[in-house]
Amino acid sequence: MATETRKDCGGAITVLVIMASAPRSVLEQVVRLKPGATAADAVAKSLLLAGKSDAEIDGLSLAVWGKRVNPHQALLDGDRLELLQPLKVDPKVARRERFVRQGAKSAGLFAKTKPGKKAGY
Repeated sequence: MATETRKDCGGAITVLVIMASAPRSVLEQVVRLKPGATAADAVAKSLLLAGKSDAEIDGLSLAVWGKRVNPHQALLDGDRLELLQPLKVDPKVARRERFVRQGAKSAGLFAKTKPGKKAGY
C-alpha cells in the first residue's frame, strides 16, 4: 500500500491553479504560498493571467474543488483553485438549439421507437 508524503517546505502550502484557456485546453500551475494565503494571492502568484485584459480578468470566477469561493477565501495545502470563465451560452438554450437541429426523431427518448408505438415508448 503506497502512501503519498509531502516534504516540509518550511510551512509553505502547495496549491494547483487551473484555467481552461480554450476548449479542450487546460493550463495548470503549481504555486507555493504562505499558510493562510487567499485565493487572490494564488491567482496573483500564478502566471496564468499574464497577457489577459482587465475585462477578461473581471469576468472570471474562482472555485476550490468545484465550489465557488470569493477571492478572500483562505486556501489549504493541496487545494485545487479553478479560474472559471463566464458561460458563453445558457446551457438550457444550447440544449434546445441542439434538439431543434437534431430533430425530434434522433434525440433523447424519441430516438428509439418500437414499431407501431407512440414516440417516446
